[in-house]
Amino acid sequence: MPQGLDLWVAASLVIASFFTSALTASVGIGGGVAMLALMGYLVPVPAIIPLHGAVQLGSNLSRSAILRSHIAWACLAAFLAGAIPGAWVGGLAVGALAEPALKAMLGGFILLITWLKLPGLAAISLPGFTFTGAITTFLTMIFGATGPFNAVVLSKTFPDRLRLQATTAAVMSLQHLVKTIAFALAGFAFAPWLPLIAAMILTGFAGTWVGANILHKIPEKRFRMLFRIALTVLALDMIRRGVAGMAHG
Repeated sequence: MPQGLDLWVAASLVIASFFTSALTASVGIGGGVAMLALMGYLVPVPAIIPLHGAVQLGSNLSRSAILRSHIAWACLAAFLAGAIPGAWVGGLAVGALAEPALKAMLGGFILLITWLKLPGLAAISLPGFTFTGAITTFLTMIFGATGPFNAVVLSKTFPDRLRLQATTAAVMSLQHLVKTIAFALAGFAFAPWLPLIAAMILTGFAGTWVGANILHKIPEKRFRMLFRIALTVLALDMIRRGVAGMAHG
């Protein structure tokens, strides 16, 4: 157990990893943000973003493996080309930017591109994926969960839910891998957290398997509606937290 972390806290995180992974695999989004919110109450502040990144790396890798035949590999390579410099710049900017304002703006942007028809995003080019990789990896170094941003951009590109889920999972795997390496290079001590991370990844894999089976049974039209509703709820919550943070700041 990491120093200062109670057994009931670790058990709660391990159980929550199952349900949040199942949520993401079945609906397309939400699990990563839900886990980040829970960690905000239970985990010491300096460890929240690094721990969340390592756990989400495992969760998204398992989702990628289960849906690997549907991944758009060219898009993944383009995303990685942007993610590496994005992580480097984000690592330099950690603590230097106003997180509440960023959350509010990101939430507003997610709402905009979720509900408005934007033809320019309908068939994003490979350079567009590189740009998305740079921006979202930069942002995830600062406040953790940019899954909704990646998911909504990819949803404009891939009309098929399985290809969308698979490519989003692969993109998030790359992003969390780059972020985890960046935090390790910056000096975060992952070693005391490894047993907890391993347990959360294991239950997360089980949740992903359950969620993926649900995904195969959901009609495309219903999945799209659930996906939009989940994105809207998350975006509104990001705006709420951003505005509240600015008010208290």
